[in-house]
Amino acid sequence: MKIYEKLGIKTGINAVGTVTRLGGTRLSNEVAEAMVDAGKFYIPMFEFHKKAGEYVAGLLDVEGCCITCGAAAGLAISSAACMTKGESSKVLQLPDTTGMPNEVLILKAHRILYDQALGLSGIKVRELGEIDSATIDLVKEAISEKTALFMYIAEREDTKGSIPLSALIPLLRQQGVPLVVDAAAEIPPVENINKYLDLGVDLILFSGGKEIRGPQTSGLILGKKELIDACNANCCPNYSIGRAMKISKETVAGLVAAIEVFVRKDYTKQQQMWEEMSGRIYASLENRNDVSVRLGYPTEPGTQPTSILRVYIKPLKLDVADMQDKLLNQSTPVYVDIVEDEIVINPQCLETGELEPLIEILIQTLGEN
Repeated sequence: MKIYEKLGIKTGINAVGTVTRLGGTRLSNEVAEAMVDAGKFYIPMFEFHKKAGEYVAGLLDVEGCCITCGAAAGLAISSAACMTKGESSKVLQLPDTTGMPNEVLILKAHRILYDQALGLSGIKVRELGEIDSATIDLVKEAISEKTALFMYIAEREDTKGSIPLSALIPLLRQQGVPLVVDAAAEIPPVENINKYLDLGVDLILFSGGKEIRGPQTSGLILGKKELIDACNANCCPNYSIGRAMKISKETVAGLVAAIEVFVRKDYTKQQQMWEEMSGRIYASLENRNDVSVRLGYPTEPGTQPTSILRVYIKPLKLDVADMQDKLLNQSTPVYVDIVEDEIVINPQCLETGELEPLIEILIQTLGEN
């Protein structure tokens, strides 16, 4: 905590989740030690980056892996890979896409703020359909010699204007168009690591700094070896658009250590722990007359992961935004999200020892009225 004390910044309780605005996740001792150890030595980064990717691919039982400095970097690097196929002259030409297929197709219902990163490669985004409707015929008609890839956003898979992957995959495979899925925060469930690749997706992107619990500036592109090789060609330490997305030896080492821990973790027990935490918070508030409280899973677009049980608190004598402000201004700040008129408590980043202090702060905040 020395740096935070030095700068006068309070540390708080994270009841939101593994979000970037709160620093991602809390590193395990294994990850922190791996990063410190890696920082003490000099190594050939080209070899380390490549061999670490191969090692991670083996741990996750996938064909190939390119380690990036985050999932957003994965958007840029995967689109560059699909345009250049790893050819060195084209890699060095980017973001000038002259002479290459330079369009990425994406459904309008799948547009998110993060897809701005696609444009860093020089690719042009072509939006298909409407926010509440799209057809496979529309996709078929849009494919041309300019099409470099189709981008699919996992969090929007079940929205009204989406198209099932089962319909897209045969068409794109027939047309020779790579299908890339952004699943940055789609763990848990851990089955999502292989689920999409088993369906026939070419590449999938994950954040390393969320449930994988690696460094915040880390990410993974997983998938077909040929395209992973092209991703590596466009990724740091090579001279390419990925050079501006530098990944350090410390970050690579930390992510490898995090994945070693991740693959050993018992997620049946972890899910049970999250459910018990949410249940304990619910039980502490359910008989109060100044709140309405319920348990549930998120259904609003853009909230991940959806498989973790949340507590939804509706203050009856206090505006929900005022309650959020009061929580932030406690001696130990509590970070929460708001959905409509409810405070949302996500137990994903709570430590066991933080549960009772969190409950006390919630009760104290409500009691201030």
